Amino acid sequence: MESYAPEEELTNNRSPEPSESDSAEKQTHVRFLVSNAAAGSVIGKGGSTITEFQAKSGARIQLSRNQEFFPGTTDRIIMISGSVKEVVTGLELILDKLHSELHAEDGSDVEPRRRLRLVVPNSSCGGIIGKGGATIKSFIEESKAGIKISPLDNTYYGLSDRLATLSGTFEEQMRAIDLILAKLTEDDHYSQNVHSPYSYAATAGYNSVNYAPNGSGGKYQNHKEEASTTVTIGVSDEHIGLVLGRGGRNIMEITQMTGARIKISDRGDFMSGTTDRKVSITGSQRAIQQAETMIKQKVDSASERATE
Repeated sequence: MESYAPEEELTNNRSPEPSESDSAEKQTHVRFLVSNAAAGSVIGKGGSTITEFQAKSGARIQLSRNQEFFPGTTDRIIMISGSVKEVVTGLELILDKLHSELHAEDGSDVEPRRRLRLVVPNSSCGGIIGKGGATIKSFIEESKAGIKISPLDNTYYGLSDRLATLSGTFEEQMRAIDLILAKLTEDDHYSQNVHSPYSYAATAGYNSVNYAPNGSGGKYQNHKEEASTTVTIGVSDEHIGLVLGRGGRNIMEITQMTGARIKISDRGDFMSGTTDRKVSITGSQRAIQQAETMIKQKVDSASERATE
């Protein structure tokens, strides 16, 4: 059974809104991670909950698709976009629902400290950290939430986002979000990227799910995919194992990160006049280019080790 806290409860205990109305109206967005189960709770039956949250907040709420996770995790991505005020209200509604559901499961009277992982572009992290860590220290002191920013994970090709982990009660997390979002929104480059919610997911050829408010219920539209083509490249027989990886791990990683489909010819089926196996890459032009680059990196790194 779904329960919603009255809107008065959600707003009364908040830190004050920005004094300048134009800053509250400035367009922005926030991205954060949720488990698959939590994503289902946010969507609601037939999209009812997410539609209600969009109507109440005025914000647009998008999710990455089922099984489309932030690299290195099993968590989906929610993006909320709109004015600063709309985004904060939308985030409050979602977090309040998730916190209250977890709180009910715990059966404890004391509100526990929870973790929330925000997705932040690497280029924007310096502003949050500040010189010598001064800004993040002031945010921690003011919000009473724990705030940690992960290093950039270079193991994933094309990833330019880091995770900011906020730990604390609902109120502490919301105070930290107010501070972080205000800092992010000062950066025009961050605000302009509102139309590309999943920069790494876009490189992976993902589609987001858009739940449209205004009476369209749980229906959603896919972003149109680019036209799909196939390119065949040759990889020497001795290096095919590097492309496949142990148990097919490498080829799965390339597929997940680029969104391209990759097919390798059978043994003995070579490119004409060579001993190179055929590697067929199908997808958008962008996905094919990225898959080719990743395949080349796998082969080149082994060749370099062999010559050392």
